[in-house]
Amino acid sequence: MPRLRQVPRADDNAPIVTTMYDFLFGEGRDPVADPGTESGTPGDWWTVFALVPDVLDHAVKGFGLYRSPKRLLPPLLRELGQTRAGWARGSQFVFSQHCKSLRALGVPEDKIAAVASWQVSTLFDEAERAVLAYTDALVYDGGRVSDGVFDELRRHLGDEEILELTYITALYEMHAVMSRALRTEFDDRPEPIVEVAAPEGAASYDVGAATSAPQG
Repeated sequence: MPRLRQVPRADDNAPIVTTMYDFLFGEGRDPVADPGTESGTPGDWWTVFALVPDVLDHAVKGFGLYRSPKRLLPPLLRELGQTRAGWARGSQFVFSQHCKSLRALGVPEDKIAAVASWQVSTLFDEAERAVLAYTDALVYDGGRVSDGVFDELRRHLGDEEILELTYITALYEMHAVMSRALRTEFDDRPEPIVEVAAPEGAASYDVGAATSAPQG
Protein backbone atom coordinates (compact mmCIF):
# COMPACT_ATOMS: atom_id res chain seq x y z
CA MET A 1 0.00 0.00 0.00
CA PRO A 2 1.19 3.56 -0.62
CA ARG A 3 2.36 5.57 2.36
CA LEU A 4 -0.36 8.21 2.01
CA ARG A 5 -4.11 7.93 2.24
CA GLN A 6 -5.98 7.20 -0.98
CA VAL A 7 -9.05 9.15 -2.03
CA PRO A 8 -12.17 7.04 -2.68
CA ARG A 9 -14.68 7.99 -5.33
CA ALA A 10 -17.36 8.57 -2.71
CA ASP A 11 -15.53 11.65 -1.39
CA ASP A 12 -16.64 15.11 -2.49
CA ASN A 13 -13.99 15.18 -5.18
CA ALA A 14 -12.81 18.01 -7.40
CA PRO A 15 -13.73 17.80 -11.10
CA ILE A 16 -10.18 16.79 -12.12
CA VAL A 17 -10.35 13.81 -9.76
CA THR A 18 -13.72 12.62 -11.06
CA THR A 19 -12.62 13.14 -14.66
CA MET A 20 -9.44 11.10 -14.26
CA TYR A 21 -11.18 8.37 -12.26
CA ASP A 22 -13.79 8.02 -15.01
CA PHE A 23 -11.12 8.00 -17.72
CA LEU A 24 -8.83 5.46 -16.07
CA PHE A 25 -11.15 3.24 -14.07
CA GLY A 26 -14.55 3.60 -15.71
CA GLU A 27 -17.58 5.53 -14.57
CA GLY A 28 -18.81 4.57 -11.12
CA ARG A 29 -15.89 2.35 -10.18
CA ASP A 30 -14.06 3.14 -6.94
CA PRO A 31 -10.33 2.68 -7.63
CA VAL A 32 -9.56 2.39 -3.91
CA ALA A 33 -11.98 -0.46 -3.25
CA ASP A 34 -11.50 -1.99 -6.71
CA PRO A 35 -7.97 -1.08 -7.86
CA GLY A 36 -6.25 -1.74 -11.17
CA THR A 37 -5.79 -0.08 -14.57
CA GLU A 38 -5.82 -1.49 -18.09
CA SER A 39 -2.02 -1.22 -18.23
CA GLY A 40 -1.69 -3.53 -15.22
CA THR A 41 -0.77 -0.98 -12.57
CA PRO A 42 -2.58 -0.81 -9.23
CA GLY A 43 -3.58 2.78 -10.03
CA ASP A 44 -2.73 4.15 -6.61
CA TRP A 45 -0.58 6.97 -8.03
CA TRP A 46 -3.87 8.57 -9.09
CA THR A 47 -5.72 7.92 -5.85
CA VAL A 48 -2.85 9.39 -3.81
CA PHE A 49 -2.36 12.46 -6.03
CA ALA A 50 -6.11 13.06 -5.71
CA LEU A 51 -5.39 14.20 -2.15
CA VAL A 52 -4.42 17.60 -3.60
CA PRO A 53 -6.44 18.22 -6.77
CA ASP A 54 -4.28 21.19 -7.82
CA VAL A 55 -1.22 18.94 -7.79
CA LEU A 56 -3.05 16.24 -9.75
CA ASP A 57 -4.19 18.83 -12.28
CA HIS A 58 -0.65 20.16 -12.64
CA ALA A 59 0.70 16.63 -13.18
CA VAL A 60 -1.96 15.79 -15.77
CA LYS A 61 -1.14 18.98 -17.67
CA GLY A 62 2.51 17.88 -17.63
CA PHE A 63 1.54 14.60 -19.28
CA GLY A 64 -0.36 16.52 -21.91
CA LEU A 65 2.59 18.82 -22.48
CA TYR A 66 5.09 16.10 -23.27
CA ARG A 67 2.62 14.31 -25.59
CA SER A 68 1.56 17.49 -27.38
CA PRO A 69 1.95 17.57 -31.19
CA LYS A 70 3.72 20.88 -30.65
CA ARG A 71 6.79 19.05 -29.33
CA LEU A 72 9.81 19.13 -31.61
CA LEU A 73 11.70 16.37 -29.80
CA PRO A 74 11.20 12.99 -31.53
CA PRO A 75 9.05 10.68 -29.36
CA LEU A 76 11.66 7.91 -29.43
CA LEU A 77 14.34 10.16 -27.94
CA ARG A 78 11.86 11.49 -25.38
CA GLU A 79 10.95 7.98 -24.26
CA LEU A 80 14.58 6.89 -24.09
CA GLY A 81 15.19 9.76 -21.68
CA GLN A 82 12.15 8.92 -19.57
CA THR A 83 12.91 5.20 -19.47
CA ARG A 84 16.55 5.70 -18.58
CA ALA A 85 15.58 8.24 -15.90
CA GLY A 86 13.37 5.60 -14.32
CA TRP A 87 16.19 3.07 -14.36
CA ALA A 88 18.82 5.49 -13.09
CA ARG A 89 16.65 6.78 -10.25
CA GLY A 90 15.60 3.25 -9.32
CA SER A 91 11.87 3.63 -9.95
CA GLN A 92 10.38 0.39 -11.17
CA PHE A 93 7.12 2.22 -11.93
CA VAL A 94 8.61 4.89 -14.23
CA PHE A 95 10.99 2.42 -15.87
CA SER A 96 8.30 -0.21 -16.46
CA GLN A 97 5.71 2.19 -17.84
CA HIS A 98 8.11 3.77 -20.30
CA CYS A 99 9.45 0.44 -21.48
CA LYS A 100 5.85 -0.07 -22.61
CA SER A 101 5.88 3.32 -24.29
CA LEU A 102 9.04 2.38 -26.21
CA ARG A 103 7.36 -0.84 -27.28
CA ALA A 104 4.34 1.12 -28.52
CA LEU A 105 6.72 3.15 -30.69
CA GLY A 106 7.94 -0.07 -32.32
CA VAL A 107 11.26 -0.38 -30.48
CA PRO A 108 12.38 -4.04 -30.51
CA GLU A 109 12.61 -6.02 -27.29
CA ASP A 110 16.40 -6.38 -27.29
CA LYS A 111 16.82 -2.63 -27.58
CA ILE A 112 14.36 -1.95 -24.75
CA ALA A 113 16.25 -4.40 -22.54
CA ALA A 114 19.53 -2.70 -23.48
CA VAL A 115 18.46 0.65 -21.98
CA ALA A 116 19.79 -0.69 -18.67
CA SER A 117 23.24 -1.29 -20.17
CA TRP A 118 23.30 1.19 -23.02
CA GLN A 119 26.98 2.06 -22.45
CA VAL A 120 28.10 -1.33 -23.78
CA SER A 121 25.31 -1.86 -26.31
CA THR A 122 25.68 -1.54 -30.08
CA LEU A 123 21.93 -1.14 -30.61
CA PHE A 124 21.74 2.64 -30.20
CA ASP A 125 22.71 5.17 -32.84
CA GLU A 126 24.77 8.28 -32.10
CA ALA A 127 21.79 10.52 -31.32
CA GLU A 128 20.28 7.93 -29.00
CA ARG A 129 23.57 7.43 -27.18
CA ALA A 130 23.90 11.19 -26.73
CA VAL A 131 20.40 11.33 -25.20
CA LEU A 132 21.17 8.44 -22.86
CA ALA A 133 24.48 9.98 -21.77
CA TYR A 134 22.76 13.32 -21.18
CA THR A 135 20.04 11.60 -19.14
CA ASP A 136 22.65 9.96 -16.94
CA ALA A 137 24.27 13.35 -16.36
CA LEU A 138 20.90 14.83 -15.38
CA VAL A 139 20.00 12.01 -12.99
CA TYR A 140 23.25 10.54 -11.67
CA ASP A 141 25.24 13.78 -11.72
CA GLY A 142 22.46 16.19 -10.78
CA GLY A 143 22.75 18.19 -14.00
CA ARG A 144 26.54 18.33 -14.12
CA VAL A 145 26.90 17.74 -17.87
CA SER A 146 30.34 17.65 -19.41
CA ASP A 147 31.03 19.80 -22.45
CA GLY A 148 31.79 16.65 -24.42
CA VAL A 149 28.36 15.15 -23.76
CA PHE A 150 26.56 18.42 -24.41
CA ASP A 151 28.47 19.08 -27.63
CA GLU A 152 27.58 15.61 -28.88
CA LEU A 153 23.92 16.14 -27.99
CA ARG A 154 23.98 19.43 -29.87
CA ARG A 155 25.23 17.67 -33.00
CA HIS A 156 21.88 15.89 -33.18
CA LEU A 157 19.33 18.20 -31.55
CA GLY A 158 18.47 21.88 -31.80
CA ASP A 159 18.22 24.20 -28.83
CA GLU A 160 14.44 23.85 -28.58
CA GLU A 161 14.65 20.07 -28.67
CA ILE A 162 17.32 20.05 -25.95
CA LEU A 163 15.18 22.24 -23.73
CA GLU A 164 12.23 19.87 -24.21
CA LEU A 165 14.42 16.84 -23.50
CA THR A 166 15.84 18.45 -20.37
CA TYR A 167 12.44 19.48 -19.03
CA ILE A 168 10.69 16.16 -19.73
CA THR A 169 13.55 13.99 -18.45
CA ALA A 170 13.91 16.05 -15.27
CA LEU A 171 10.11 15.93 -14.82
CA TYR A 172 10.21 12.15 -14.92
CA GLU A 173 13.12 11.98 -12.53
CA MET A 174 10.85 13.93 -10.17
CA HIS A 175 8.04 11.43 -10.72
CA ALA A 176 10.48 8.59 -10.06
CA VAL A 177 11.63 10.19 -6.81
CA MET A 178 8.07 10.84 -5.64
CA SER A 179 6.88 7.36 -6.54
CA ARG A 180 9.68 5.80 -4.53
CA ALA A 181 9.20 8.12 -1.55
CA LEU A 182 5.44 7.57 -1.39
CA ARG A 183 5.65 3.91 -2.45
CA THR A 184 3.06 4.19 -5.18
CA GLU A 185 2.43 1.62 -7.89
CA PHE A 186 5.39 -0.71 -8.59
CA ASP A 187 7.59 1.24 -6.19
CA ASP A 188 5.72 -0.17 -3.20
CA ARG A 189 8.66 -2.41 -2.30
CA PRO A 190 10.55 -3.16 0.90
CA GLU A 191 13.90 -1.44 1.43
CA PRO A 192 16.50 -3.84 -0.05
CA ILE A 193 19.47 -2.55 1.96
CA VAL A 194 19.11 -4.05 5.41
CA GLU A 195 21.42 -5.75 7.86
CA VAL A 196 21.90 -9.45 7.22
CA ALA A 197 21.77 -11.25 10.54
CA ALA A 198 24.86 -13.11 11.70
CA PRO A 199 24.57 -16.85 12.42
CA GLU A 200 22.96 -17.64 15.74
CA GLY A 201 25.52 -17.59 18.53
CA ALA A 202 28.12 -15.66 16.52
CA ALA A 203 30.14 -13.22 18.60
CA SER A 204 29.88 -9.53 17.92
CA TYR A 205 33.10 -8.06 16.57
CA ASP A 206 34.58 -4.94 15.04
CA VAL A 207 34.80 -5.42 11.26
CA GLY A 208 37.79 -3.11 10.97
CA ALA A 209 39.65 -4.91 13.72
CA ALA A 210 38.80 -8.33 12.34
CA THR A 211 40.15 -7.49 8.88
CA SER A 212 43.34 -5.69 9.94
CA ALA A 213 46.68 -7.45 9.77
CA PRO A 214 47.87 -8.99 13.05
CA GLN A 215 50.52 -7.02 14.90
CA GLY A 216 53.88 -8.76 15.48
